Amino acid sequence: MQPRLPCFKAYDLRGKVPEELDASLAYTIGRAYAKIIRPQTVVVGYDIRLESPELARHLIKGLNDEGSNVIDIGLCGTEEVYFQTFDKESEGVEGGIMITASHNPKGYNGMKFVREKSIPISSDSGLLEIHDKVLEIQNAKEDVSQRNRGWLRQEKEKEKYISHLLSYINLEAIKPLKIVVNPGNGGAGLIVKLLEKHLPCEFIYINETPDGNFPCGVPNPLLPENRSATEEAVKHHKADLGIAWDGDFDRCFLFCEKGNFIESYYIVGLLAESFLKKYPNEKIIYDPRLCWNTVDIVKKSGGKAVSSKTGHSFIKESMRAENAIYGGEMSAHHYFRDFAYCDSGMIPWLLIIELMSVEDKTFSSMVEECITAYPCSGEINYKVKCTKTVSKAVLDHYSALNPSVDYTDGLSLEFFDWRFNLRSSNTEELLRLNIETKGNKELLLKVVQEIEEVINTAAA
Repeated sequence: MQPRLPCFKAYDLRGKVPEELDASLAYTIGRAYAKIIRPQTVVVGYDIRLESPELARHLIKGLNDEGSNVIDIGLCGTEEVYFQTFDKESEGVEGGIMITASHNPKGYNGMKFVREKSIPISSDSGLLEIHDKVLEIQNAKEDVSQRNRGWLRQEKEKEKYISHLLSYINLEAIKPLKIVVNPGNGGAGLIVKLLEKHLPCEFIYINETPDGNFPCGVPNPLLPENRSATEEAVKHHKADLGIAWDGDFDRCFLFCEKGNFIESYYIVGLLAESFLKKYPNEKIIYDPRLCWNTVDIVKKSGGKAVSSKTGHSFIKESMRAENAIYGGEMSAHHYFRDFAYCDSGMIPWLLIIELMSVEDKTFSSMVEECITAYPCSGEINYKVKCTKTVSKAVLDHYSALNPSVDYTDGLSLEFFDWRFNLRSSNTEELLRLNIETKGNKELLLKVVQEIEEVINTAAA
């Protein structure tokens, strides 16, 4: 049996450069993708990491050597590859590859793959076949010099993408808000600059310059220690809103006018309500880690809430199956039907500033009722060697209370006035815990401590 290439993960490809991912492997991946997916034309883009341009060049050569054409869109965000892939379908585009390691540490890189219509390629939909084909090509040592090569075209135009983003909001309704934006030296600032030309808002930039050296650390605002710069800038400038992104800006994170980080869980409910006001009776997809607030809002707004397993490929599959207008995860991934059911880190904040303008409310006032009604722990990570053993210990601890048990995504236990989800990380030896209650912060703190004790005891 062939050894598994360590950079191939469940949803995409991530690995250390050059130990697990180098130019030679990128070239072979290009050939393997072309052989398995058989696309006429592929969109290729890359993020701000230092190795990304070189990996892109070799990936493109591999695609071309197998006869696939390539539209190289250069430095961009992941969602730009999604957009260009579905937008250029009439031009024969049948696939897209983004070179990025998202929020991974410096020294890592990777790739995200889609096929026609920006349908994701993951381990259960073609990624394993690409992996096996890579090994086959490496062993075969074929001569491809006499084959008909595909063409390469560079295209850096972003006007259609910008117009598409702006189509989600009523520009005439937007008020002159003051907004702090923190790209974290990733690529988001380049797009905000283009959007800024069409908006009456004042934008204050921090960590603006794209820099793969990550002088302020790898952009990942999901981690509490990475939020202080945005929080302080919002307070200092007395801004109405703060926005921060991860490196490939497929996720955005929001801060209210007080500088407080707002859990993305509450943004899901806010956007669901907004869509259902415009489009009644539609379906909304949510992940089961935190859900009571979302389900409550969707029900009150006349929509239908549909649960999906966590992860972009699962959410997108559910979005398509249900033809849902919107889907959201508490990890700050937001999905939109009109965006080929893909996630975007730009559309959410545009919708939020429209809501703030139309309702003439501060951001904090728009979410405070939900935060009070359903306080949550945020995601807490525990490093454990055997996640199954620890999860079983937690289940055993609470089984006498006869909770409602759900295994849709990890372990979810639901009681009358509180619930939690405990799931294993797909890439690390981590258990991820999320807890929410019905309006009881004291209970929240109590059960966090209680479950932590069970986890630590079982992991010892």
